[in-house]
This record gives sequence, structure tokens and C-alpha cells, in this order.
Amino acid sequence: MQGAVKGLGKDPGKGQETREKLLEGALRTLTEQGIAKTSARTIAAAAGVNQALVFYHFGSVDELLAAACRYGTEQRVALYRERLAGIGSLSELLAFGREMHEKERDAGHVAVLGQLLAGAQTQPRLAAATGAGLALWVEEIEKVLVRVLAGSPLGEFTDAVGLARAVAASFVGLELYEGVDRAGTERALASLEQLSLLVSAVEDLGPLAQRAVRHRLRRSSSRG
Repeated sequence: MQGAVKGLGKDPGKGQETREKLLEGALRTLTEQGIAKTSARTIAAAAGVNQALVFYHFGSVDELLAAACRYGTEQRVALYRERLAGIGSLSELLAFGREMHEKERDAGHVAVLGQLLAGAQTQPRLAAATGAGLALWVEEIEKVLVRVLAGSPLGEFTDAVGLARAVAASFVGLELYEGVDRAGTERALASLEQLSLLVSAVEDLGPLAQRAVRHRLRRSSSRG
């Protein structure tokens, strides 16, 4: 066994293939068995490799799970990046969010996120990695919000960075909440779509009406 492990250093391609198998195995184990049953043995079994390779490539199970979190998130973000770049309004962003919500749930990625968040409450390494993974989503959402709010009368009064985090947090919350109240999640998504219609109505106002809206919002902001 030790000879086989040492031999990997002579074949970088084989080593990278094994690392990816372990990353995929970790994600699959989290989805199917939950973090409580995730161990070097169960991950290695899912990956189809010797469990000693978990420690050879990652040092510990926690380090492997942290790497798997980054690996999985990078894959998901890359999959949707082109679509996000083409979004031109808040209503389009919310419609895309609903579509992505369904795809991610059906693919089992919601379960992975839930397990990582659960583990992050007590394991600092997982907390840092899960936060970094969520930050990848926030960054992409922020780009969309900066772009779509630039020409809106509401843009001047909206913190795109903070709003991106609020959107990401809402998405995560709804993903997890759906497991206990699917009808409630559907109603929450519908209410967000109603808000997007109100924003669209403001954006469709003529120049004079938009100036009046800005003036009113400035007065409200100064009072606050």
C-alpha cells in the first residue's frame, strides 16, 4: 500500500485523476450519507480508491471536504456564468434564480450545501471553505446587480454589494427551507417575483416621474 501511494508522485496525471475522484467522492458521500457518516473510508469507497490516498493528497478529511466545497462551487458557478452575464434586469435575475433553484435541487447540490453548512457550525476549516464557496456566488450576483441597477432610479439608493449577499443568503435559506415546507418556498419565490414587477414598473416610468421618485427617495434617505 505504501509503495502504491509513493508511486503516485512519479505520475502527476494519475495523481490529479485520483484527487478529482476523491473530490467527487466527497461530494457524493455528503449527498447520499450526510456529514455525520462522511469519513476517509466512506469517501474512498465512493471514489473507488484506497482510503490512505485521502491523507496522501489532502492531509485530513476536513481538508478534503474544504477542497471539495471549493471544487463543487467552482464547477456550478462556471456552469451558469454565461447565463448570468446575459441577464439584463432584476426580473430576469429572479427568473433565472427560480430555474437554477430547481436544477440544483434535483441534482442534489442543495443537499451538499446543507451538509457543509451544518458541519461549518463546529468545524472552522469547513466554515472558511463554505464561506469562500458562497463568496463565488456573491461575486457573480454582484456583477449582475451592478449592471442592471446602473440605469435604474433605484440604483443610486441600493448597495449592490450588500444586496448580492442578501440575495445569496435568501437563496441558501430557501434551498434549505424547502426541505420542510415546499409550498412555503414556492410562495416566497412568488413574492420575490412580485417585487421585481414593482421595480420594473418604476424603471418604466418617464423621465419626469423617475426624477420625482429619486427626489422622494433622497428625502427619505436624508431623514434616515
